[in-house]
Amino acid sequence: MKDEFICEENCPHMATVQKVKLEDMTRSSQKQLAEMFKLFSDETRLRIICSLLNTELCVCDLCALLELTQSNVSHQLQLLRNSKLVKYRKEGKQVYYSLEDEHVESIIKMALAHILEEKMK
Repeated sequence: MKDEFICEENCPHMATVQKVKLEDMTRSSQKQLAEMFKLFSDETRLRIICSLLNTELCVCDLCALLELTQSNVSHQLQLLRNSKLVKYRKEGKQVYYSLEDEHVESIIKMALAHILEEKMK
């Protein structure tokens, strides 16, 4: 049975392969990237990140908004904090969270734009 999605003969283009090898990121960087995308793959963490796209929120706000327990939200925030995707600041007894930097926001907005673009086709 012929598979239209694979090459019919084995003939790698070695010049192209070598060029990609030279430009390729390190295994360590690939591993870090995979770990970051694992964080994005959890629905609760993604909901937290999306909630923080336009404003900072305290833990209580996130719990009310997402209808989750403080324990659940705090656990997810700790994972996001450890991976430097979110940052926090304390104001009295309140802890406010926001996205670490514009890179996190860009990743999410680009993914959303891609999804919306696909829906329009």
